[in-house]
Amino acid sequence: MNDLIFSSATELARRIREREVSSAEVVEAHLRRIAQVNPALNAVVTLAEDAYEQARRADAALHAGELRGPLHGVPMTIKDSFDTAGVVSTWGTVGRRDFVPDADATAVARMKAAGAILLGKTNTSEFTMSFYTNNRLFGPTRNPYNTERMSGGSSGGAAAIVAAGGSPIDLGTDTGGSVRLPAHYCGIAGIRPTSGRVPRTGHAIPFGGLADLLTQVGPLARRVEDLALALSVVSGPDGIDPYITPMPLDDYRSVDLTGLRVAYFTDNGVAAPTPETAVCVERVAGALAGAGCRVEESRPPGMEQSFDLLRGFLGITGRAGLKMALERAGTSRDETNLSFVHGAKALGSEELELFLERADRFRSEALTWFQPYDLLIAPVNAGPALPVGEIEDRIADFTYTMTHNLTGWPSAVVRVGTSPEGLPIGVQFTARPWREDVALAAAAYAEKVFGGWQRPTL
Repeated sequence: MNDLIFSSATELARRIREREVSSAEVVEAHLRRIAQVNPALNAVVTLAEDAYEQARRADAALHAGELRGPLHGVPMTIKDSFDTAGVVSTWGTVGRRDFVPDADATAVARMKAAGAILLGKTNTSEFTMSFYTNNRLFGPTRNPYNTERMSGGSSGGAAAIVAAGGSPIDLGTDTGGSVRLPAHYCGIAGIRPTSGRVPRTGHAIPFGGLADLLTQVGPLARRVEDLALALSVVSGPDGIDPYITPMPLDDYRSVDLTGLRVAYFTDNGVAAPTPETAVCVERVAGALAGAGCRVEESRPPGMEQSFDLLRGFLGITGRAGLKMALERAGTSRDETNLSFVHGAKALGSEELELFLERADRFRSEALTWFQPYDLLIAPVNAGPALPVGEIEDRIADFTYTMTHNLTGWPSAVVRVGTSPEGLPIGVQFTARPWREDVALAAAAYAEKVFGGWQRPTL
């Protein structure tokens, strides 16, 4: 079974296409793995009842000469913040505990159209609004490398089950680091694409509003090659989300690392990293220098503003958007974990204008700083996975990811090392806008040199 549940989605797709293995066998192996590990992880919160039947249909179609797409017959899980037709989609909030959508979110529909088969939904924090994957419906998700530790949030269910071999690929979302942090905590790969790359239609945090730039859809997988495959499937305008730009997505395999101009830093000036975290970044910088990159130590200006700016965007209207989301979901004040939505004060018109000007200066100065470089290497977080529930006093640790929600730049994560406690340590690879290929190429090189994802003992 291990050769199936720990294979990449790309490899599984090839083996299914070439009739080395059936989709039914692959789906069955993953469902067995979910049954084995999920009691300890609490990562998968709802199973799709028709997964095995969909696999049989995929096999029959292939036998008849019909190839549905690059993910034909490959199983996937999907973060429970996305709508999935015919499958309960709670968004982690009590009012939607039994809600069954009629239609798939755009990104989900595109994965299905490419041939992927839905196994089930993975746990998320309520409306994705926490770095800790926990909600009143399902409780916390735990880390497959140590179940006393967090899996990260808000795509923590996705990262945990992918790391444990219960799914080869999942779709998450990232508003302040919610793809990259769980990838780091759980030792897998993930990418937050450029703002405007993937439609948010059908997601708990939809497109639009003053904070539109922050939230993006991104895949999580054990291998970088799967991030590129999934991103090629879900990218591009859908005619609904008005903020998606029809930009080309270049192939990361065509990127020549030789001569790339690379900046790196180990400390963002807000939360000092653990020594092991800093070492991992330095090792990657050294490896890229050995590959012919021009590497120097440098840090974007103004990173100490990241938390205040992100918090400002989320509270700019007195949390009106989240309050309306709770009302639409039918979740009462007493039923939500989001206590911070109550009592928040909206900015006045002058305050709002000053805040937006400040945010734009931050972005402009960061972009100006980036001009001499092609790539930025940095920690994903100040340290490895925290103990379950220990988050309130550690918010500064998460500012390493927040910065790039504000800039809108594409940022990939891959495992590079291990902490003294045996927990994964990832590194963050950030490129210029629309250059996901550069971020993925560097991440793939680091994966090759340092091994990337490692099997958990769970």
